[in-house]
Amino acid sequence: MMKRDVPVYLITGFLESGKTQFLDFTIHQSYFQIPDKTLLILCEEGEEEYDEESLKKMNTVIEIIEDPEDFNADTLQMLNKKHQPGRVLVEYNPLWSVDKFYQTDMPRYWDLAQHIVTVDASTFQIYMNNMKSLFMEMIRNADLVIFNRCQDEHPLANFRRSVKVVNSRAEVVFENEEGEIDDIFQDEMPYDMNADIIDIEDIDYGIWYVDMMDNLDKYVDKTVRFKGQVLKSRELNAGFFVPGRMAMTCCADDTQFIGYICKNPAAKRLRIGSWVTVTAKVKDEFMEVYNGRGPVLYAIEIEAAEKPEQELVYFG
Repeated sequence: MMKRDVPVYLITGFLESGKTQFLDFTIHQSYFQIPDKTLLILCEEGEEEYDEESLKKMNTVIEIIEDPEDFNADTLQMLNKKHQPGRVLVEYNPLWSVDKFYQTDMPRYWDLAQHIVTVDASTFQIYMNNMKSLFMEMIRNADLVIFNRCQDEHPLANFRRSVKVVNSRAEVVFENEEGEIDDIFQDEMPYDMNADIIDIEDIDYGIWYVDMMDNLDKYVDKTVRFKGQVLKSRELNAGFFVPGRMAMTCCADDTQFIGYICKNPAAKRLRIGSWVTVTAKVKDEFMEVYNGRGPVLYAIEIEAAEKPEQELVYFG
């Protein structure tokens, strides 16, 4: 009989971000039960502790790896041989570098199923001010980012943008004591969504970029106007270009260009690096460079523009 893949779930986050609570709750849910053994690998000890007797009833065993040097292919192979798990959960220490996890060879049949990051919303800004590069590394390949302990006064829209500019595909969830919070962008847009032409100010470019990524339906067939820098790609034909901005997520060495594909016959005459004001209608279309559907801007007007005072988009 062919051996089935062993799903591996990577859970990381700063100390006391709620990793243990999240895992302990999930392990005890009926929907998460499997007939085979679950191996829980702990790479740090937080304030919360697991009840090992309770976990045994869930057919779950704990193994602790205390030193980063011991998180290696040999150790994982030994644990695989010892327990022959049907599923693996890894509560990972981000101070060991999440990149190290991805670079470590897993035992045969182990397959990363999901990468989850937990964040304490009440301390998020402190960590962002002091350990921002570590957070960016944590979320770069994450599938799900959970902000817990959220309060009304927290700038949740800003938190979400901080994630999305680094990893646009990550699902971002917000939770308070009562459960999930929805519609965090409701009534927060700094521009008039009902205007004939939605004017995007320089300072609001990042807000618009992320919101349209997440909520494309509400922009389709609307007309937007914004200022961007011209980028062209060999992957696009002469009738397309990308007007956008450089966005900084951590430091000057951690910047990337963000923008959406724009179509207009005049694109071939635009100079790369020049600044333009684009007035365009938004469509939802399949594009190979998106590997799927996404926003395509049909430019109604393209005008030369001066370089803006606020050139760089900052997410933080």
